Amino acid sequence: MPYPRIEATAEALELIAKIEKDHGPLMFHQSGGCCDGSSPMCYPKGDFIIGASDVWLGNIAGHDMYMSADQFEYWKHTHLTLDVTKGRGASFSLDIPYGMRFVIKSRLFTETELADLTPIHQGPKEEDASSHN
Repeated sequence: MPYPRIEATAEALELIAKIEKDHGPLMFHQSGGCCDGSSPMCYPKGDFIIGASDVWLGNIAGHDMYMSADQFEYWKHTHLTLDVTKGRGASFSLDIPYGMRFVIKSRLFTETELADLTPIHQGPKEEDASSHN
C-alpha cells in the first residue's frame, strides 16, 4: 500500500467530523499565497473550483485534499499533517466559526517513504470536473 502524502491529527479529524455534520461533503485546498492563503482551506465539496494547475494529494477522512502546483513543487518531498490550532483565520474556510483553524505541519519523507508514495493527480479528479458541467 502506498505511503500517504497527507494525514490528519485526531484533533483535526474531530473538527472535520463537526464541519461535515453541519455542511456535508468537504474538500481541502492549500494554495501558495501569503497570509491566510498559505493555510489549508476547507470548503463544501465543489465550492472551490479545482483547476489544471492543482494537485490532488490524497484523502482526509473521506475528503479530497488539493494543493496548487507551485506550492507542491516546494513541498513534494514532505509528508504533510493537517492539524488545528485555536484561533480564527481571516478567510472563507469552514473552520472559522468553530474557533479553530486548520494548519499544516510538515517533515521530510524518509527514503523508504519516497520509494512508495501515493500517486498524485494533476487537475480536477473526474468526478470533480463533471460536477461543474
